[in-house]
Amino acid sequence: MANETVLVVDDESAIRDTLADIISDEGYSVITASTGQEALNIIQENPPDIILLDIWLNDMDGLEMLPLITQKNTESIVIMISGHGNIETAVKAIKFGAYDFLEKPLSIDKVILTLNRALERRRLERENKHLKSTILTSSTLIGNSPPMQRVKQQIELASKSNSRVLILGESGTGKEIVARLLHEKSNRASFPFIEVNCAAIPHELIESELFGHEKGAFTGASERKIGKFELAHRGTLFLDEIGDMSLQTQAKVLRVIETQFFQRVGGNKNISVEVRIISATNKDLQEEVRKQKFREDLFFRLNVIPIQIPPLRERREDIPDLINHFMRKYQLESAVKPKTFTKEVINLFKQYDWPGNVRELRNAVERIMIMTQSDVISNEHIENLGLFGNNLAVRDDSLFGYKTLKEARDAFECEFIKKKLIENHWNISRTADSIDIERSNLHKKIKAYNITIQD
Repeated sequence: MANETVLVVDDESAIRDTLADIISDEGYSVITASTGQEALNIIQENPPDIILLDIWLNDMDGLEMLPLITQKNTESIVIMISGHGNIETAVKAIKFGAYDFLEKPLSIDKVILTLNRALERRRLERENKHLKSTILTSSTLIGNSPPMQRVKQQIELASKSNSRVLILGESGTGKEIVARLLHEKSNRASFPFIEVNCAAIPHELIESELFGHEKGAFTGASERKIGKFELAHRGTLFLDEIGDMSLQTQAKVLRVIETQFFQRVGGNKNISVEVRIISATNKDLQEEVRKQKFREDLFFRLNVIPIQIPPLRERREDIPDLINHFMRKYQLESAVKPKTFTKEVINLFKQYDWPGNVRELRNAVERIMIMTQSDVISNEHIENLGLFGNNLAVRDDSLFGYKTLKEARDAFECEFIKKKLIENHWNISRTADSIDIERSNLHKKIKAYNITIQD
């Protein structure tokens, strides 16, 4: 378990101490309070996972406290306890939001069983909340080309283990889908799949995102936050774009992998977790290690099972299946009529190099479905939409169409820069760093080749 906290509220010191000992022996962290006001202060400062609340307190009625707790704090689960229980009181407690009602004298077995059930419900609620936020995410890997058959076979084998997996591939190839499939096919499928995009979170906030923070840990930390490692307990933590993680955070992730525990930012309590880490990157991590931008020891820890996702240009035979998949998906989401792509259009799609990979193809199909009224999509529709513009990539069979070496070199350089810009999400500084040229020099080339930077 991930050191869940239980607050025991009772004005009898003997009962508080006995419950604290029993619950601590089960591996939970325990806080005690002798009055209702003391309990409310604790709940406001540091909300516990479970609250064992006595109905009869010296300063206030536990049933009166219950609505205050449930209205202000939906995360904590409240279990009422009383030495003068009756059916009417129990019904009222459940109506006000209590999870269960225990009568004194308390049975140790009943207390432990109720706590375990309440915490399991809390974990399921968290998981369902996360699932709802990602309900539209597809975990289907489309394509039966030889490269994709190899990937699917690797997923089947790797999913049966708890070993860490490093997914490699260009942006837009479907690394997240592979991560989800590894989770869904594993023995952790009933537990959470938690994703962190390391490139999308500012460096100063990434540790709070991963490990959580205590109230007051920094400016703006108005309440305790549970981190992604803790949320992923017994499940899978997917660290996307791991190559963009700072060296400082890399060191802390390495320590969690080695020790299986961490501390929230601003906290001093060790929190134990058991998670499977799947990471992904579009960078060459071995090259990043050589540049001292990525820790070698962390690379070896993450790279237990590497899975390389091929770019779309290396599996062009999958393009018709992908078109049909995205077309059906958009039909279901938007209730539009199906469309037919002519053979000429399919061939045109196969000729294009898709620097944005499957993500770019999906966007192209969606644009066609929205912006074209015809039921049959022809090359004329593609031209009218300006779908590829002048961006048809240089293919091997067209290399000798240029009259001079300079023309061929410029054409290649233009397409190379476009591809790297897309891989780095149109970030000029990151692109310049990845192709090892000065930022100002890259700006000049973008202007010379009339490349339009996408927002």
